[in-house]
Amino acid sequence: METILNWLTKFPALDRESLRDIKKAIDSSFRDFSREFGESLETFFEPLLWFLVGLEKLLLATPWPIIIIIIAGLAWLGSRSIKIVVGAVISFLLIGFFGMWDDTMSTLAIISVSTLVCISLGIPLGILMARSNRMQSLVTPILDIMQTIPAFVYLIPVVMLLGIGKVPGLIAVCIYAIPPVVRLTNLGIRLVDKEALEAANAFGATYKQRLFGVQIPLALPNIFAGINQTIMMALSMVVITSMIGVAGLGVPVLRSISNQYLALGLMNGLAIVALAIIFDRVSQSYGKRLQKHRVGEQHD
Repeated sequence: METILNWLTKFPALDRESLRDIKKAIDSSFRDFSREFGESLETFFEPLLWFLVGLEKLLLATPWPIIIIIIAGLAWLGSRSIKIVVGAVISFLLIGFFGMWDDTMSTLAIISVSTLVCISLGIPLGILMARSNRMQSLVTPILDIMQTIPAFVYLIPVVMLLGIGKVPGLIAVCIYAIPPVVRLTNLGIRLVDKEALEAANAFGATYKQRLFGVQIPLALPNIFAGINQTIMMALSMVVITSMIGVAGLGVPVLRSISNQYLALGLMNGLAIVALAIIFDRVSQSYGKRLQKHRVGEQHD
């Protein structure tokens, strides 16, 4: 009876030596892999680094009035709202006034590049998932892991492979931020009205014509909702990526945590919030306008 009670109260586990051997095997295998292929991976990601550094230098070198005019123009094109445009302009003026301009431009550079990477990889992957149930069942658990695993956990292998710098931070942001655009692209294409597809088939449309002429246009509101969530999740990684050498608004926040500078952390945190609100309002407004446009077309 005592043996049974001991067995019920203590979970059966591997002995310490076996567990230590397994951990050592995993560590040594990954270490060997990083030594073998680390340099090749760095070479593979060099074009991405050049693009990121080039965009950051361009944003930093461009005079602030031009940047604000461009941002106001993009906000107007996306939202068609004077309130959002004025809010974006005031936000960037305050960011410059409080001395956070350079860090904000660095943050804009990495968010822009990571969003482009997520869109270029996520939308095709979402299309493949919508085309094949087998692909969806294969990719969905991977997306679940990417969304739920703590960011610090996958920072470890990324840093071990590529060291500290901009590219590891960019990869970490993409891993964390890509699932929404993949999921919502898949969902949007699957929700396309079957009658629209049947009409396209009746006119003899090929798969490519159905995809680019019917499915993607009708799924655009969902796709833009995914892009919106991807941008928000990328912005939420700004502080974490600053820990591995990525410049931007996260660096002063991290410094304020280390040195207990309340004002510094609060101002830079509010700058991140301002960027998030601007991106969110503009992309949401554009998605709503797309939805109205598609509904109007269907009624016509």
